[in-house]
Amino acid sequence: MALYSDKVMDHFRNPRNVGTIEDADAVGEAGNAKCGDIMKMYFKIEDEVLADVKFETFGCGSAIASSSMATELIKGKPLSEVEQLTNKAVAEALDGLPDYKMHCSVLAEEAIKSALEDYYTKHPEKKKQ
Repeated sequence: MALYSDKVMDHFRNPRNVGTIEDADAVGEAGNAKCGDIMKMYFKIEDEVLADVKFETFGCGSAIASSSMATELIKGKPLSEVEQLTNKAVAEALDGLPDYKMHCSVLAEEAIKSALEDYYTKHPEKKKQ
């Protein structure tokens, strides 16, 4: 059995939504000191919908694939759905990650939550109670 699924390899070799958004409405970052991976997510939000999302990831193939897949799962979605994304959903969408690489999907979830926190800090009136 292959160590990584075809989806992981595809998102690693051909990552989607790579880059920055200069006038981003929110920016989030997450890192793992143990492995050295760092993820940064940029959000452009229009009418409470994630109109655009970009990422920059310094890390292994699993980290890049997790970032790429996470952006695909949330792009174009209402913020209420973006808030619900879990690392398990990212890993499942990639057809699984080895146990010792699951932290990469956790980083993607944390970077998204960090960007949401940034957005709600700048726009407290938008946060649902």
